[in-house]
Amino acid sequence: MSITARIIACMAILALGACSMPKLSMPKFKIPRVHKVTVQQGNVITQQMVDRLEPGMTRSQVVYVMGEPVVRNPFNQDRWDYLYTIDVPGVVQSNQRLSLFFENDLLASFSGNYLPSDAATGQPVEEEGLIPDREPEPDE
Repeated sequence: MSITARIIACMAILALGACSMPKLSMPKFKIPRVHKVTVQQGNVITQQMVDRLEPGMTRSQVVYVMGEPVVRNPFNQDRWDYLYTIDVPGVVQSNQRLSLFFENDLLASFSGNYLPSDAATGQPVEEEGLIPDREPEPDE
């Protein structure tokens, strides 16, 4: 038997043997992705903090409860804005806002995403004179 015949016979045996082998698949490569960071900005605002606010509180008492405001309007010193934004990429994006209004250096009212809650039920209640019907002024 010549060398050529032997090579052809080996190739035929390998080819026929390959048909009976289970299919081999290529490994799946995942493309690396960019890590997306959770971004939190501003003052954290909680319902418990809002429940502690009362009309007639001084500015220093409000700072003790809420912390320093993120935005102080240079044209209106009687309005403090608290903003909180959290962005979890692909999951949630939340914007919370609370505006406090002072008269004669005392807390007069507030408006925004939070209302004071009733201590017994935990449900938000609107008390006359505490939450005004006015909307927050647009930022410039």
